[in-house]
Amino acid sequence: MFRETTADPRTQAVPLSHLSLELGHLYMEDFEAGPQRLREHFARVRPWADAARAAATVPGGRRPRVSTCFLIDDYFARFSSPAELVPLIVEEAGRAGLIVDYLARESGCAVTGKVPVAEAVAGRIVESPPPGSYGLRPPARQTGWLANGERSPVARAPQAMKRAVPWEPPKETAARRHSVFLDVELWSDDADGHRLWSCPFLAAVWQLARLGLLRNEGEAVFVAEQPDPGAFPEDWDELPSLVRLNPRADPFAAYRTASVLPSRFLPVEHAVRVVLDQLDVDHGALRQVAERSAREHAAVPDSVADRVSYVFYAGP
Repeated sequence: MFRETTADPRTQAVPLSHLSLELGHLYMEDFEAGPQRLREHFARVRPWADAARAAATVPGGRRPRVSTCFLIDDYFARFSSPAELVPLIVEEAGRAGLIVDYLARESGCAVTGKVPVAEAVAGRIVESPPPGSYGLRPPARQTGWLANGERSPVARAPQAMKRAVPWEPPKETAARRHSVFLDVELWSDDADGHRLWSCPFLAAVWQLARLGLLRNEGEAVFVAEQPDPGAFPEDWDELPSLVRLNPRADPFAAYRTASVLPSRFLPVEHAVRVVLDQLDVDHGALRQVAERSAREHAAVPDSVADRVSYVFYAGP
């Protein structure tokens, strides 16, 4: 777990924008579709990005601090190279009138430097027990599954003189009239014990990073590095987890996040909310955000999940 080890805990503060605006993800299938896929994506993102900026107002008519970011999946599949791909992303975004301030690697949501980020976040899961439950199901840290309610009971053969347990539907804990039950796979382990973190869980870590809520023994985890222009490496492992592409960019982390994504990401992001709703987020980081937002008169929801918003456009 991320926890303080000193008698007088110190939580490093991070600079904060008002809004972290995600301009997209890039997976291998998108790259294989060629530059045209990126071009079409950024063209669709542009009007929604403009709307998100316009909605990010702050009291007193001051200019809101808005930073943009882009995430590359180098965790589930390695493709191309930073030297080839980063300039392409910058070029295609610029063609649509967009600037990518920060670029991140999805593998950094699993491990950043020597910090096992995903494992540490998993250690902070505090499951919300469904009403009437008796702790019969194993915890998420044991099964690798996290639900937003009560699963259907497992059918069992009746013992002598006892009746079989009847089937019951799953129930969402915070249902409004009808349940929308979701059971999220957080990770899978192979025969050799190697753990593969799921896309929804890494996306939840990504949101925590963008909200400035990740700490390791009080220290910030995602710290942007600015490489020399045109000096991107050939190997993804040689690229920092978070890269600042725009030297004049507002801070990477923000009070709120907004993401403009294709509609295929909707199930993943629903799962992200389930995860965020059941995390014991670093209290020192939460307190810092609350104090700073109050000084700026920038309203921030108490719920971490409610600080996250999306636009899903139709398309691949």
